[in-house]
Amino acid sequence: MKFTLGIEEEYQVICPETRELISHDQQIVSNAARLLNEQVKAEMHQAVVEVGTNICLDINEARTEITHLRKSIAGIAKDLGFKIGAAGTHPFSKWETQLITPNPRYDEIVNELQDTARSNLIFGLHVHVGIEDKQLALHLVNAMRYFLPHLYALSTNSPFWEGRNTGFKSFRSKVFDKFPRTGIPGVFDTVAQYEHYIDILIKTKCIDNPKKIWWDIRIHPFFPTLEVRICDVPMTIDETLSIAALIQALVVKLYKLRTQNLNFMLYHRALINENKWRAGRYGLDGKMIDFGKECEVDTRDLMEELLEFVDDVVDELGSRKDIENIRNIMKNGTGADRQLAVFEKTNDLVKVVDYITEQTILGTE
Repeated sequence: MKFTLGIEEEYQVICPETRELISHDQQIVSNAARLLNEQVKAEMHQAVVEVGTNICLDINEARTEITHLRKSIAGIAKDLGFKIGAAGTHPFSKWETQLITPNPRYDEIVNELQDTARSNLIFGLHVHVGIEDKQLALHLVNAMRYFLPHLYALSTNSPFWEGRNTGFKSFRSKVFDKFPRTGIPGVFDTVAQYEHYIDILIKTKCIDNPKKIWWDIRIHPFFPTLEVRICDVPMTIDETLSIAALIQALVVKLYKLRTQNLNFMLYHRALINENKWRAGRYGLDGKMIDFGKECEVDTRDLMEELLEFVDDVVDELGSRKDIENIRNIMKNGTGADRQLAVFEKTNDLVKVVDYITEQTILGTE
């Protein structure tokens, strides 16, 4: 088993003068396509650019790719008179003023979902781990659900929404929760059971293809991967790589347990949702529930336990440096913590946007 990596990031397109989100009329995508081929895509809102790595054999290849993508998109944006930013929401731009990308697929989504689609002005990180065997991937998805709130807490980077401090470390998922078929999935015991569920949705015209299942983790409908989708897009390259490395390490650890006939406990999604809510509200600063002990535990302590849990696989994956950086995130704060610190110091959301755009290209020089 190779457990390859693929990483997708969604960036904000920002006006350098007003610091607001701005439509780039797909100029960035058009220009970048000549350099990056299919690694750059338009999104539903014209103020969004999505990038994706090629298939990476390890975290070091992924670092090279993400650095190249951020540098390339930032450079192309600059040449066109824009900046890019990596944060789960924009601190003050309003979704009502943002343009939708002309495309029959997006027209259909907006027609069906109305303001839930128009207001879905959010920016995420998706991490793919390669697994050819679909039944194995389903088993690992079932087990990985428990760890999604931990990963989410680590990625929190969207404390502001339309000019307000929301009180959440990640408001992004609150926006996305309005979509159908989102959040923590339930347990499926077999691939046949899962495919029957999809068939019913297609037959009853709930969806026309399985890509419209937007859960926090899923078996990808077209690629041989397990895809983790719960995270805000992190502000820095280092944060993205640390979270991706942790996701890969968790998958490999859970796979190793399975090969030793050891299974991780499966918990009901209603319980996991309690931790997801706490992660979005408090980030690393709160407590989450340890379901085994049936008590609250400081989230940072749970993160230390998580690092200990995967420690025996990180060296073979070559990701120790990126995994160790998670302790720096716990020490220095997530993107949300740092955005809030800038705002507390300056009382100016424009300064927060400036901080985001500076951090986004850190390490690309």
